[in-house]
Amino acid sequence: MDKKLIIKADGIKRGFPVGFETFWALKGIDLTVAENKLTILKGRSGSGKTTLMNILGALDYPTAGNVFFDGVSLSQSSESKRDRIRRTQMGFVFQSVALVSMMTAYENVEFILRISGYPVNDRKKRVETCLDRVGLAGRMHHLPPELSGGEQQRVAIARAIAHKPKVIFADEPTAELDTHTGLQVVKIFKDLIDQEGATIVMTTHDPGLMDVADKVYELADGEVINA
Repeated sequence: MDKKLIIKADGIKRGFPVGFETFWALKGIDLTVAENKLTILKGRSGSGKTTLMNILGALDYPTAGNVFFDGVSLSQSSESKRDRIRRTQMGFVFQSVALVSMMTAYENVEFILRISGYPVNDRKKRVETCLDRVGLAGRMHHLPPELSGGEQQRVAIARAIAHKPKVIFADEPTAELDTHTGLQVVKIFKDLIDQEGATIVMTTHDPGLMDVADKVYELADGEVINA
């Protein structure tokens, strides 16, 4: 694989049984993701973009085809190896935020460092650095219910980057936010690419965000219709 590419998908298909037939959510997707770039998977609800992201992020298996992550075939790796790659080399930001409500912002970010095996003596500094990166240095000891929706999403981003993953997958991270806050979140992503050397794959159906992407793949009915 070209050293500038971190992900390569070849002929990805995903089918789900519906009665006696198969519904094909993905119908043969080919794409690449370059390092240190923002790649957007664009499409309406039902286009297949979230299904594709789940496969790229080793959360699901394709029915056919192969995904290479940093030169490793995810489709042919054992579940234990896929789990290790997810924990140490990938970060995830979900539309629902998925923070632990009884943990402070600091504790939510520190938790991912424990899971990934980040050095104990370096955790405090790394958590503080990540929360500062997203503009929440002064809110790190607040619980999620004490934070606005935009602030919660920023905590989720800090959590996703804390263990220095090779790729961050963000599934509709701005869907529940107003336009202004959504643009702030995307600006954070762009800053992380510059400051942390991050690589980000994001799904969205918001046409207003396309201009900030380095690469856009538009999906419809399980196929790439524009790239």
